[in-house]
Amino acid sequence: MYMQIDPVEAWERLRASRSDRPGRASSGARAKTYTTALEQAQQMFKAAEVVGPQTRPLLVFYGLSQAGRAIAAAAVDLKGEDWNLNSHGIHASGYHMDFADIEIRTDPVGTAGSFVRLSQLLQSPVWGNDTVVRLEEVWDTLPGNLQYPLTDRKRFTPLYASTDVITGIDFHPLLTVHVGNFLDRVVDAGSRTALDEFLQNYPGAAGYEDFVRRGPGADAEPTFERHQPNAGWLSIHWRMPAEKGTQEERLERLSSMTRPYAGHRYFFPAVTGLSRELHPLMAWWALLYALSMLARYQPAQWAHHINVDNSQRAVPIEKILEQAMEHLPVLIADTIEHVAA
Repeated sequence: MYMQIDPVEAWERLRASRSDRPGRASSGARAKTYTTALEQAQQMFKAAEVVGPQTRPLLVFYGLSQAGRAIAAAAVDLKGEDWNLNSHGIHASGYHMDFADIEIRTDPVGTAGSFVRLSQLLQSPVWGNDTVVRLEEVWDTLPGNLQYPLTDRKRFTPLYASTDVITGIDFHPLLTVHVGNFLDRVVDAGSRTALDEFLQNYPGAAGYEDFVRRGPGADAEPTFERHQPNAGWLSIHWRMPAEKGTQEERLERLSSMTRPYAGHRYFFPAVTGLSRELHPLMAWWALLYALSMLARYQPAQWAHHINVDNSQRAVPIEKILEQAMEHLPVLIADTIEHVAA
């Protein structure tokens, strides 16, 4: 599935919003924070374009952090002083362990740290100090990382939800979604059991009714289509609520099950220990925070990880930092439009 990303157009949208400020950023202190924070974010992203991976995560993360302040300033659901973010609200440790096993924790629910406040705004989980989230698990929740695994452990990566089969179908009792990017281990197993076990990690996919089968009968196995490695497809059915079934209602049902990402919709996996999936903007936030803290406070270890002559993680890290600069402006612009509506 080809993902069309245009960061230049996204920055144009963001710059245009500074004179026609959205949501609660229309006036006063919120307006000033909105415009200044977006200018700082854009300057940091531009600076990140001309440096290498040694310092790029620092600039990209703090650019995202400032954009987060603009998101909070525009958000209609943040009233009083709740829009005024304080501290990071997220922590990383375990840098002495394998890169994939770096540990990420958050401040408790209800605190004013940026990560916590924005996560609650976007209905994304926070997990406090008692639960440990591994960097690899957050890494795997981002759509662009399908072909860039950190280890050979079992992965759960986003599933693409195509809206093509919804078009033109009204008042059918089932919502049919063509779901893509099933990993090879699920396609190779080819069984209902393997499919069920896999989809248990995707909260939005819960309660599906059925799927396209290889033959007649309730015991027939799913019909996967393989387009390329780790890109199996399967048409899956969910039951529509009674007396609902217009095309608009079917798209609303799909929207309630998935999250948007750069013009497309995905079923995102829930990280181990969390009740639901991370909002993609907050997944980027957690990942870039961990990378920026590693680069800032453990520069020798960071230099080892990004050394293409010695580290197998170097190219995946380079790739994800490139994707951050391309994808995040779009996600930021889309998120501002969402929270300001």
